[in-house]
Amino acid sequence: MTIRRAGRDDVPAVLGLLDGATEWLVARGQTEQWGTSPHSTSPRRVAQITGFADDGELWVSEAEGRVVGALAVGAAMEYVPAATEPELYVRLLVTERASAGQNIGGELLDHARKLALDAGARVMRVDCFAGGDGALVRYYEAQGFTRDVEFAVPRVNEPDWPGQVLVQRL
Repeated sequence: MTIRRAGRDDVPAVLGLLDGATEWLVARGQTEQWGTSPHSTSPRRVAQITGFADDGELWVSEAEGRVVGALAVGAAMEYVPAATEPELYVRLLVTERASAGQNIGGELLDHARKLALDAGARVMRVDCFAGGDGALVRYYEAQGFTRDVEFAVPRVNEPDWPGQVLVQRL
């Protein structure tokens, strides 16, 4: 497996990873995290992933010639409290469901840690969906993060989206 900086040509593959993750969640009756619609049909999501690529913040993991994971890093998302010290923020982490159990996410997070240290940041933060059974929060805790603040993103005609910010000192 190799990790490389992604470009615009990789945006469809990253959107495909997100679509696959959503399909997997929906098949398990877990629609609160990302809903039921494909990310690849959302102009907002397409623009976001394209922006990550254009800004040099998007990285992909490849195995056997295909994209199996994606990581976006940069400034904190606008809906979370601002950092109090220099940090690297994990803005996106997604892996191919068919490759589950191969530590792709862990390797991408290791790459993010190296990027943070190379940039002089000693803190890395991430946010994730805090609803459902809490499995995603527990995943990041298993990766060495600790819970920081909870937050909620208001949505129109739907319950607020529950989130958890997690932090890791490097």
